[in-house]
Amino acid sequence: MSLIVRDKRFIKILAANIFSSIGSGITMIAIPWMIVTRENGASTLGYVTLLLTIILFLIAPFIGNLVDQHSRKKLLLYSEMIGFIIISLFVLIGFINGNYNTWHLVVLFSIGMLYDSLFYPTMFAMNQEIFDHSQYKTLNGLMEIQGQLSAVIAGGIASILIEKIELQWILIIDAITYVIAFVILSTIPYIQKEQLKHEMIDTSFWQRMREGYVYLKERPLLFLLLFSAFTPYIVIMVTNYVFPIYIEATLQADGKIYGIHEMLYGIGSLLAGMIITLLIHKFGNIKILLAGIFMFTISMILTAIFPVIILFLLISITFGLGHAITRITRNILMMEIIPNDKMGRVESLFRSIGLALQITLLGVFTVMIPKIGAIPAVSILSLLLIVSIVTAFIGKQYIKAK
Repeated sequence: MSLIVRDKRFIKILAANIFSSIGSGITMIAIPWMIVTRENGASTLGYVTLLLTIILFLIAPFIGNLVDQHSRKKLLLYSEMIGFIIISLFVLIGFINGNYNTWHLVVLFSIGMLYDSLFYPTMFAMNQEIFDHSQYKTLNGLMEIQGQLSAVIAGGIASILIEKIELQWILIIDAITYVIAFVILSTIPYIQKEQLKHEMIDTSFWQRMREGYVYLKERPLLFLLLFSAFTPYIVIMVTNYVFPIYIEATLQADGKIYGIHEMLYGIGSLLAGMIITLLIHKFGNIKILLAGIFMFTISMILTAIFPVIILFLLISITFGLGHAITRITRNILMMEIIPNDKMGRVESLFRSIGLALQITLLGVFTVMIPKIGAIPAVSILSLLLIVSIVTAFIGKQYIKAK
């Protein structure tokens, strides 16, 4: 660990992530809650999330190829610059109009989702590219600590500000963090690897996508294992729609509870980042991966059975712990097994499959929840997670076979 924490590149990446995550995190907690609490808010948020998920499904393969073909540093800088410009425009709109219409909130929510869909795969691939294979476990653990520390701070700030100050002031915080992240990222020394530059020149889009498909088709057990490891992420993305409604309508709580839930979720994830390296060294990557999926599944089942505020807040910690453990071990597994030149395509293929599932679930839930509430939706997510545990146990045979 001592070597990587002395690496100036890592320190700068860490700092840029902290600022960017806190700013966008506060905004992406506040905006869904503001939409849900307006008239017909549950349906509005559902249809918006569904439409955005369809768009992300269509562009996910292109994002994967962008990550594979272009300078990852430049992609990160462009994402920060564009984010700052758009958020700044909405700050001006807020001060001029004095408030935001629902469509303003929808656009801001859309920008946040699109930003995340580019920023995080790009950062993941750049980390794999510039750091040594032997540093992956420590790298992912420390990045998780950073990410969830940012989530804790964002959730804590959001729980205080969400119903006390106007949105334009929250957006100012977001815009400032984009600028700080841009400045820090611009100082990171980075040279794109030659094989990444030249390998793609004579390769068509569909051929590159086919390579990702063929790679996984030849390794069906690996596909099952990684799909299971992606399932908690899929569920988390769906709960971005379900949980605000669950809190507002089922628990009959206010925005403060939503902010506290996000903060406690971050604390669980932060704990995972602190202990994950030790756990992996002691028990192995696969056992910890399975434990993370199981913990996340139990948390969802309890949420469906016992809709109680105090229990939900306590479970928020195990949600964060289980999901973070799964994500870290999945990232380590992918870094160790999948070649860097195929990383973007393989990850984008899984994300496309995941987005297809999200579209299906969101389509059903958007119609179902306004009529019968959020509990049946949480129950369906619990069943999906139970299936993922079974497929994970089947898929782990790939590692044993290797």
